[in-house]
Amino acid sequence: MSDHTLHQSYMRRCLELAVTASGYTAPNPMVGAVVVCDGSIIGEGFHRQYGEPHAEVNAIHSVREPERLERSTLYVNLEPCSHHGKTPPCADLIIASRIPHVVVGSFDPNPLVAGRGIAKLRAAGCQVTEHVLETECDRLNVRFMTFHRKRRPYVALKWAQTSDGFIDTARDRDVVGRPTWITGWYEQTLVHKWRSEEQAIMVGTNTALADNPMLNVRRRQGHQPLRVVLDRQLRLPASLHLFDGTVPTLVFTEKQHPDTAQITYAIVPFDSQLPQHILDELFRRNITSVLIEGGTQLLQTFIDAELWDEARVFTGTALFGDGVKAPVMPLLPAKESTCGDSTLRMITRRTGRI
Repeated sequence: MSDHTLHQSYMRRCLELAVTASGYTAPNPMVGAVVVCDGSIIGEGFHRQYGEPHAEVNAIHSVREPERLERSTLYVNLEPCSHHGKTPPCADLIIASRIPHVVVGSFDPNPLVAGRGIAKLRAAGCQVTEHVLETECDRLNVRFMTFHRKRRPYVALKWAQTSDGFIDTARDRDVVGRPTWITGWYEQTLVHKWRSEEQAIMVGTNTALADNPMLNVRRRQGHQPLRVVLDRQLRLPASLHLFDGTVPTLVFTEKQHPDTAQITYAIVPFDSQLPQHILDELFRRNITSVLIEGGTQLLQTFIDAELWDEARVFTGTALFGDGVKAPVMPLLPAKESTCGDSTLRMITRRTGRI
């Protein structure tokens, strides 16, 4: 087996390890690491949770015979860090462990790293092989890559629509209500999984009032995302689930309002650049991804501004005949699959490098 094929094989193992921590590492990336000596894996690890040791640290410390590190190759799907953050630099540990060869998947776009980790390793005499399965490694951490390369969160849109193109029936916009379900139990459970994988989840004023959503993760264990709601005139009642204090909530508004223990108010202009203002503020708050769940007005605003990265659209079998029309998407390739009683379309908007 060639060195190139071996490198790819061990890098795939890094990716398998890394994805184990999906939903727990943000705003850090998902990273896996493998230590190989004499053709066998002697250590492996992954970054389990934000603030805890990085993958390289866990992999190196898992090696039962540390003396073998001097004859080993370390595989890692992202460039080792070179700066002091919540943990010491991984590059320093690799050098101290006298590991002679490091194989890297992705370049780290974080300005605090951005090539410095690789440069530090090479300056210490370590051989570094780059770009192994780079596309796959970038894709795994698309949220992290988008955050640092585009200086905004990764934006995922999600909604459910009827076969005749409506997301809701016609309802009184000023009356607190309950959701009009289009999808079934399976689809709704999948959405809770998606929520656990993002740092924030957002709805507009009308959806908050009409559906009174909890916007939390209930049907599975996982990370609770920041709840985000738009309320330009602060007309949403305090009795809504969004303001129950169980999960941190961010309110975008034009009016001054004091923060509470779990509710923060951010003032932004509600003008033609509103989507950009929202993403700028979320970027400033170190939010790497946001799932926008509605309603049509908010979703369409982000679509029209071309400030989105993927859309997840359920189409159910129901027919409303009238009501709130679903957002209008540009004609882009989509992956379709059957999901419960619905058809799920996954649309990815690619604009050059991730």
